[in-house]
Amino acid sequence: MSVRAVALLAILLSGPSGASTLSAGSPQEKKSAPTGEVVATRLDTAPVLDGSLDEAAWSRPPLALGDWLSYNPMPGERITQKTDVWVGYDDRYLYIAFRCNDPEPGKIKTGIRRRDSLFNDDWVGLSLDSLGTRQVSYDMFVNPSGMQGDILTGTGSGEDSGPDWVWESAGTVTPAGYNVELRLPLTSIRFKGGDRVVMGMIFWRRVSRLGVSVSWPDLPPGTSTFDRHATVVFTGLKDRRTRELIPSATFAAGQTRETPSRFGDVDGDPEAGLSAKLGITSAVTIDATLNPDFSQVESDAFQVEVNQRYPVFFSEKRPFFMEGSDMFSVAGPGGDANMQTAVHTRRIIDPVVGAKVTASTGKFTFGSISASDEAPGRSVDGAVNPYEGKNKVFNIARATYSLGGGSYIGSIYTDTRFAGGSNQAGGADASLTIDKRQRVMGMALYTASQTPEGGSTKSGAAAHATYMFNTRRVNFQVFGEHYDREFQMDTAFYNQTGITRGWVFAGYNFYPDKKRTPWLHRVSPFVFSQHGRDRIARGEEHVTVAGFRFNLTRQGFFRIDQFFGEEPWAGQQFKLGKTRLQGEAQLLQWLNVDGRYTEGYATFYDPLAPFQGWSTETGLGVSFEPTPQFSQRVSATLVSFDRAGTGEPVYDVQIVNTRTIYQFNKYFFLRAILQFDSQRKRVLTDFLASYELRPGTVLFAGYGSLLEQRAFREGRWIPLEGEYLTTQRGLFFKASYLYRF
Repeated sequence: MSVRAVALLAILLSGPSGASTLSAGSPQEKKSAPTGEVVATRLDTAPVLDGSLDEAAWSRPPLALGDWLSYNPMPGERITQKTDVWVGYDDRYLYIAFRCNDPEPGKIKTGIRRRDSLFNDDWVGLSLDSLGTRQVSYDMFVNPSGMQGDILTGTGSGEDSGPDWVWESAGTVTPAGYNVELRLPLTSIRFKGGDRVVMGMIFWRRVSRLGVSVSWPDLPPGTSTFDRHATVVFTGLKDRRTRELIPSATFAAGQTRETPSRFGDVDGDPEAGLSAKLGITSAVTIDATLNPDFSQVESDAFQVEVNQRYPVFFSEKRPFFMEGSDMFSVAGPGGDANMQTAVHTRRIIDPVVGAKVTASTGKFTFGSISASDEAPGRSVDGAVNPYEGKNKVFNIARATYSLGGGSYIGSIYTDTRFAGGSNQAGGADASLTIDKRQRVMGMALYTASQTPEGGSTKSGAAAHATYMFNTRRVNFQVFGEHYDREFQMDTAFYNQTGITRGWVFAGYNFYPDKKRTPWLHRVSPFVFSQHGRDRIARGEEHVTVAGFRFNLTRQGFFRIDQFFGEEPWAGQQFKLGKTRLQGEAQLLQWLNVDGRYTEGYATFYDPLAPFQGWSTETGLGVSFEPTPQFSQRVSATLVSFDRAGTGEPVYDVQIVNTRTIYQFNKYFFLRAILQFDSQRKRVLTDFLASYELRPGTVLFAGYGSLLEQRAFREGRWIPLEGEYLTTQRGLFFKASYLYRF
């Protein structure tokens, strides 16, 4: 192991320290938290959201919930920090209040954050299964300063922090801990009204300095959260249908440098758009948008893209596609699977119109989305496009049926049309809970494609299945997948076709004595082994990974593993053998450090002349938060690749990403991004002023520029030579307003 690897290991292991406040006692002796029926209180007077909890609404005793038990990183433990909860409602809102006691209030971590940026803080919140179907939940989190985070969780999609919905919160730190109040409009959620309305709730809390999360009801290992929601009853709750209009106005202007001394004309026009949402019932919604603004306010972080065997995945960030995205996820993709998602909406690059229908009625859910994309019919950099002016049309439909207990069966159909060509895909999936420890998931797809102008046709199938077994001590998973050579799905994101492979993962959890090592929560040795056949690369793949993961206090972890095996490429077999280190720790309330180091054999993926290489990758990230409003994130990645036999350098890449944010309050922030890519010799600057009163009501103003290393000779640009010049620059303004009626 190199000196750099040893140094990184020493830094990460020396960070976490401090005493644990977990209670003693064997987890096996603790009883599960009660999951009986909870009755919400109808309020005569709405509370004022200020975090004080001194209103009449909270004067009655809190809910009698019993013990809150830990679920991460070690399950079934009590903590000394106690939590009280109140649940109320009226005809328009749900109200939740939390009193979070802490014997050391000076160690509470909090700050003024952007939405979804609070997860390194202390926080408290709930998971709300508003339809009671055990299929989808609205998960809401609030830090002691009242800042928000929200995640939409589905049985097929897992957790998705992209969607945002309208709700309000307030928080305040007190001498005894902190208080939080939450107000959720009934128009923001789907539910079925009636004299007796049943929803599911889980309450949870994070104590950041301990690195421990607790909940009521408890969440035993291997158990789906949808199996643990407590029943909460509301009396006389009427349907609230959503009716929304969001008019928007956007102006974007950009320039491209034509010569070293001159920019071209400004390219930009003001545009107006309109989005509408209509709730046919409280569980069925239609969305439509005309001339939508699909601009991305958040820049994609630079990633290493040189010598990548598989495409680089960039997540969706556009609101129209993010909302309700859980409905379009099928069981199984993600993680180490070949397919990351069956519906990757960033395949729809620049739509001019879009429409969406989503429905959740009892055990049945349905979603469809249609869009017309201008991007495939455009010419890029002056190149001739034989299909110029033609749009690509996307149509996607998805349905699921709940079998209860977090299990479901589903189907999906996608259709794309472009310039006389087409691609259709259809299939089914299932996610089945056998018992609280075991789960199986699977998917099968069939596709048929034709090239533009009625050209050649092809068809292919794909399938995968997985079995999972999880207890407090044991984690075990088996996975298998197959993709035909001719499989093609235009809406999906997957790495390759023509493969058949399977893998197995096994891990065991040790929980050290808290008195002897209070800073160490869990030690988990593991082994992963994958074998398969790549019919396009014409060879066999064999991969084995063995290692350890350590969960620490201060939200810390450290992982070390050894990776070895073989992979095929262009008809040849290449050696894989790497040592990998990774870790993170909240060293101080204002300082978070993460790092990784990888060194070993790798393949140079040239289709004609590949060769065996030796690769080293080092990554380091530092986050500073010297005040509750200011945050600075700096991350760097250094990659080097040499010929294995001779040590001859092939390439070196340095990627630097920085992000500076000043959050004046929960609505207004300034942000600056600076990114550098040594391989493509470019620097990106991105400045943004953002005011977001609530999702849909926003005001953005931004400026960005791209600097590239270029030389200008004989009337044309020569890339990667000369000096750095600003080759593109632009600014934009956007305003939109959410009107509910």
